[in-house]
Amino acid sequence: MADQNEENFSLVAQEMGRKGGRKTAERGPEYFAEIQSKRKIKAGGRPKGPPKARHEGFLTVGSLKIACYVLEDGTRVITQRGIQTTIGMSTSGGTGGAHRTAQFVERIENKLSCDNHLSVRMKNPILFNLVKGGGLAYGYEATTLMDLCELLLKARDGGALTPQQFKFAVAADIIIRAFAKVGIIALVDEATGYQYFRARTALEEILEKFISTEFRKWAKTFPDDFYREIFRLHDWEFKEDTVKRTPLVGKLTLDLVYDRLAPGVRQRLEQINPKNEKGQRKHKLFQRLTEDVGDPSLRAHLAAVIALMKSVDDWDSFMKAINRALPKYVPMPLFDQQESGLLLPETTA
Repeated sequence: MADQNEENFSLVAQEMGRKGGRKTAERGPEYFAEIQSKRKIKAGGRPKGPPKARHEGFLTVGSLKIACYVLEDGTRVITQRGIQTTIGMSTSGGTGGAHRTAQFVERIENKLSCDNHLSVRMKNPILFNLVKGGGLAYGYEATTLMDLCELLLKARDGGALTPQQFKFAVAADIIIRAFAKVGIIALVDEATGYQYFRARTALEEILEKFISTEFRKWAKTFPDDFYREIFRLHDWEFKEDTVKRTPLVGKLTLDLVYDRLAPGVRQRLEQINPKNEKGQRKHKLFQRLTEDVGDPSLRAHLAAVIALMKSVDDWDSFMKAINRALPKYVPMPLFDQQESGLLLPETTA
């Protein structure tokens, strides 16, 4: 074998000497290989690399903008991060986070005793060149998003999701119904020829309106920081992986938020959304706030409350600060919050 290697090396050296002279031969086989590679490229023999994206755009999913591309071979692609974000899964850890998502999908497939085609696909994303900048990105065929949504709904119906994972199924249900609605509109437009007259963004606007409306029913309005700071200031243990809170938190929420949001807003919210015989309300109080006025007002108020909590080290100091900066409103039964635009009409579901 050694004699064979020496003979091969000698032949390479001779070839290098013949084509490039003594100096080329002295630089070794690697340099000769580089020269040969350059010659092949020059002759049109460049090795095939990752496909290039020829078209790019964004899918609007609620408040999210998900990057999507069409590759040179016609493959429709959604970015790896976009798939995770759309469903509400964590994107931390880069490719490691994506691998955890694939493992999650595989566990669901195993629980449902179905094939592992989807998890295998998610473990092997498509590497492609971006349209601009020449960078590389990972993605999946666009249909992967729908396949993932269908799997999550099967997992929900089959009891294969934990309470913390149920939000993924909620998102999946909204996404499937949204795309189905846009799909039938697109088919009608194509059949009638209207697709040539409608604005390019018309379908996107329909999708955005539908999804934002549906997501608003389920979106996490109260950030974790709100509860995390309440627990910190009370020196309570805060568990990141549970939605259960002490009953006192509900009373504190009424005090810190709804009693201070606007005059009479709490009283009106409780009036149009009364408790049943079990002491439960049909809707969350914030779900009765209007999207254009009430909801933004609530979120701005929450941001201010959280900022105040983070600025102090104990509950007493916080209460002094919020009573000074955001005092409670005196109940005003005659104040019409509906006319102010804060609340939805009482007949609205």
